[in-house]
Amino acid sequence: MHISGPIAALTAAVLTCSMTTGGGGTPTPPTSAPKLDWQPCTQGSPYDCATAKLPLDYGDPSGRTVELAVVRRKATGPGGRRIGTLFFNPGGPGGPGTVQMPQMYDTFPREVRERFDIVSWDPRGIGSSTAVNCFARPADAKAWMAGKPAGFPVGEQQRKAWIAAYEDLARRCRQRDPELLRHVSTADTAQDLDRLRQAVGEPQLSYLGISYGTYLGATYANLFPDRVRAMVLDSNVDPRAWTDDASGSPRLTTFLRMGSDRSAAAILDRFLALCGSTTTAHCAFSAGRPQATRDKFDRLMRRLRERPVGPWTYGRTAGDAVSSLYVVHPGWADLAGRLQELWLGRAPQPAEPPPAPPIRDPDPYLADEQAAAVLCSDSPNPRDPGVYHSLEEASALRTGDAGRFWTWAAEPCATWPAVAANSYRGPWNKPTAHPVLVVGTTYDPATTYWGAQAMATALADARLLTLDGYGHTALLNPSGCVNAHVSHFLVDGTLPPTGTRCRQDTPPFSESRPNGGVATGGGGTAGG
Repeated sequence: MHISGPIAALTAAVLTCSMTTGGGGTPTPPTSAPKLDWQPCTQGSPYDCATAKLPLDYGDPSGRTVELAVVRRKATGPGGRRIGTLFFNPGGPGGPGTVQMPQMYDTFPREVRERFDIVSWDPRGIGSSTAVNCFARPADAKAWMAGKPAGFPVGEQQRKAWIAAYEDLARRCRQRDPELLRHVSTADTAQDLDRLRQAVGEPQLSYLGISYGTYLGATYANLFPDRVRAMVLDSNVDPRAWTDDASGSPRLTTFLRMGSDRSAAAILDRFLALCGSTTTAHCAFSAGRPQATRDKFDRLMRRLRERPVGPWTYGRTAGDAVSSLYVVHPGWADLAGRLQELWLGRAPQPAEPPPAPPIRDPDPYLADEQAAAVLCSDSPNPRDPGVYHSLEEASALRTGDAGRFWTWAAEPCATWPAVAANSYRGPWNKPTAHPVLVVGTTYDPATTYWGAQAMATALADARLLTLDGYGHTALLNPSGCVNAHVSHFLVDGTLPPTGTRCRQDTPPFSESRPNGGVATGGGGTAGG
């Protein structure tokens, strides 16, 4: 999950409308597909943009509508080799596909770019689509953000400030557009995705979803199982953990149920061990040995608790560490550089944002309330803000700084003001027209490897492809081996052999490139 700020879910109480909850759901009656009037996003841009108009509430298709911002990059190969359209969701929740698909475009396998139009969109509630925005002016949003602790709260005073800030955000959101808040669930977005599929003329869906996009994919696959052509789910959310198995009494937060704290702690430990196993020329924070580097990190965190370095508090630094583990290159080396600057008592500069893509609105409004609005529609969390400190301490005993970060990431929805009108919470095993390819990375700071195993088990017909490596999503942490299997699957439906394991092309803190080979359950090999 790409997280720009803490996000949360709320109560397990879900209102039913056109779909039922625990016992499964049936899609609403079809509405006409939207018309997509494709135009170049900007002069000379290789991307086309369009706007789709769809019902806010599929149970009332003649009522209020929402607009979805949609982007397309046409297949680059010869026309006769084009297969169709591949839809892409970049995760989040809250990821603006119109921005992130162009930013990630070069990471898609070459054959996929050649043979598919790649289409993405800002889901309802997000970015340049009809968006959740709980502030009347940008200055109000900026002031709200500046008034809460960075990363997560430390100490009683900061905890009170944090809780008060998100209670204030909830009040603002309730006043601005309560109707929209009830119609931004994953099930609503799955309905939108099916209308977009119809709009581009595809009889069945080809789809790549990463992170939260895997949960969207699983929801689509179980609402529209006969319409699945080829689906790739990369860095998976365990759907049963997300919904708390349709429980109405959550004891843990979404991310603690998912195991994000344990997974992040494991990869942070590997980051420090690998950093300590190399020289400062490759990892600036290295103390010469793995344990010495772990100790150095712990001393830095203790020092920052007492004496922040400029704006770099303990909470901000710990949150930055977890988020910076998502992309190995250049994220890990950049993180090591910032940690070393802090060790020397200097405030580092934050990471540079990626360049703006050539689209209509490369910098839409994105904020905590958009991500929270989606997550809160689906996933139950404790409703008492007072329990989060004890949950934090319990998680920190097991997972240290990562546990504190992931616990507070869910707290904003303790007071979130809306529940979804339409929700899907299982079952997850409806037979699909074609199988699903599930990709899981062994060391992931957000979605666990066992989450990928759980997704592959939950779906009716899925094959697990394992990436032995680091980071969040195989798409952003390249493996020629994974790319080859994903390409074959999307092009002609060929699944990797059962038990296939791949390696990353470039290990952390190394310039060497392994051969990209793959070990398979059957003992064979394949080039990457």
